[in-house]
Amino acid sequence: MHGEFLDIVLLMLFAVVAVWLFKRINLPPILAYLCCGIVAGPELFNVYENPHEMHLFAELGIVFLLFSLGLEFSLPKMLAMRNLVFGVGLGQMVITTLAFMGLAYLLGIGAIPAFIIGSMMALSSTAIVIKQSAELGILSTTRAQIAVSILLLQDLAVVPLLIIIPLLAEGNEQSLFFAILVAVLKGGLVFAILLSLGKWALPKIFSEVARTRTDELFMLTTVLVALIASGLTYSFGLSMALGAFLAGMMLGESQYRHQLEADIRPFRDILMGLFFITVGMQLDLTILFNQFHWVLLGLAILMLVKIVLIRFSAWLFKASGKDALAAGFKLCQMGEFSFVIAALAANHSLITQQQSSLLLSIGILSMAVTPWLVANSDNLARKIIKPTHHDLSEVTPDEVDYQDHVLIFGFGRVGQTVSRLLKVEGISYVVVDNDPVRVNESRLAGENVCFGEASHKHILRAVRIGQAKLVILTFDQLAVALNVIEKVRSLHATIPIVVRTRKDYDLEALYKSGATLVVPEILEGSLMLVSQVMHLSGVPMERITERLHSVRNDNYQNMHGFFPGETTEINYDSSNKLAFLHAVVISPKAYASGKKIADLQLDKLRVSVVGLRRNNVEVPEPEASTILNTNDVLIISGKPRRVERAEMRLLEGKI
Repeated sequence: MHGEFLDIVLLMLFAVVAVWLFKRINLPPILAYLCCGIVAGPELFNVYENPHEMHLFAELGIVFLLFSLGLEFSLPKMLAMRNLVFGVGLGQMVITTLAFMGLAYLLGIGAIPAFIIGSMMALSSTAIVIKQSAELGILSTTRAQIAVSILLLQDLAVVPLLIIIPLLAEGNEQSLFFAILVAVLKGGLVFAILLSLGKWALPKIFSEVARTRTDELFMLTTVLVALIASGLTYSFGLSMALGAFLAGMMLGESQYRHQLEADIRPFRDILMGLFFITVGMQLDLTILFNQFHWVLLGLAILMLVKIVLIRFSAWLFKASGKDALAAGFKLCQMGEFSFVIAALAANHSLITQQQSSLLLSIGILSMAVTPWLVANSDNLARKIIKPTHHDLSEVTPDEVDYQDHVLIFGFGRVGQTVSRLLKVEGISYVVVDNDPVRVNESRLAGENVCFGEASHKHILRAVRIGQAKLVILTFDQLAVALNVIEKVRSLHATIPIVVRTRKDYDLEALYKSGATLVVPEILEGSLMLVSQVMHLSGVPMERITERLHSVRNDNYQNMHGFFPGETTEINYDSSNKLAFLHAVVISPKAYASGKKIADLQLDKLRVSVVGLRRNNVEVPEPEASTILNTNDVLIISGKPRRVERAEMRLLEGKI
């Protein structure tokens, strides 16, 4: 027991150090987990001699990932995407399997091993592609929709593959056909069961759980539903991930979708990390180094052939060429289920251990370059295929011919509200949005909406950024907003840029990047509430307006900082941006007792003094020369860690 505990601690230590190091050099955590697995695996530190023992826990990461994906793709949306899933997706799976099967057969490999190798090569990594696309905020784009459709079909194809492989070892064609027929029937039965539960039972269950207002119960119920759905499909001999996806899809239309996704995310991310660690542990370094030239050649062939075949499959079903090519760059790696198939085939002696290790080496290296390919897929596709006039994903200058117009980036509720008011005032505007469904709906309604990414310079030129008088960013994604502002400024240095954000701690970053005006929703909502309260309290409207102008002109300085509570949510990103208020009681033995505020040098800790209470009387703006007395209460403001250090300075004299 002691040894197992130490192994877990060592594995966590490797993971923490690896993720920290990779984030410092701006590389995705997925690569860190893969490297952690290699270091902790049998080839180096040998923390776990049998990595397959962790396979069940690691597979739960894929289960929760597919559950989250199901929440994004509800049944109506899936039916709307059936042409992509069963068209482009099925075409890619069949064509790619046959192509690599034929290539393996030409190299002298038998028909059955060649089929297994072809199937492995045809699969792509759902885990990496979905996670990376979600983090980049491109999951709703057409190219990502094509990629997701192909991935869904691949996940469905895994089910018969896992059934067929053991039967291929037996060599009985009759039992093979019967097993496939049984698998199809089982799949239909499971789908009907989960569809019934998702439509009738689950909404009532979650409604009852929500009434208890207990976060722990809601979270436990979410995890339990995902596991039960996975267990149901697993008990029928199907993929656990398939059950989780179906359960998520059934709940995708419910009002609890966003809360369900938030609850499942911590489990998903941790277990996905464990999954990639187990993948890294399977890498045979001896094979990698001794046959490195063959591994690189196999990697190049794998990626090139898959990109071409995905583009070809999309052409067959009349999908967008550029978007299909971008999807090809996303999906040109091997998938996590490829490793499962390789292990199963090796256990049944259908492929040799050396072939399995060589394929794993190619697969892991292909996964390693995938995050970069996902992030740059659109740019790579654009360099190969130039935009065409009829491509929905592009806007040409002929389509938009405005002067002195307003550009609205993002057409959600905020963007649509802005456009309605501009229309009432007769102000011309052009909208850029990357949601294909919303763009089509808006265009049918006569809105001036163009499909595309506002961060691409050719889109900005197409909507006449040089002739526009104002740019409005309505989406609440800081990284995307910063990128858009940079591109706009590079094309039009003086155009006013108005940015909407929900979080007040993003103000500084947005202003530094070049925003003219940043409107924080939370603070503006508070100002509107205060103005109504002051008006109802008898304060003249002139004074209210003057007060509001003063606060806005001061960039909301007096409104930053708040007293945190037990329910205050703090995550990794916000902990370094939030401004907290904290009251420190100057005890009789405190270092600050009897000293001037200026002598405490709190400004060096980047903490400001915003108030002082002495004998229950408030001193709103204490002078730097004020001497602190015993039992004074000093109110300080700053970021959480700085506030902690300032309190230690006040009480103990440490700095």
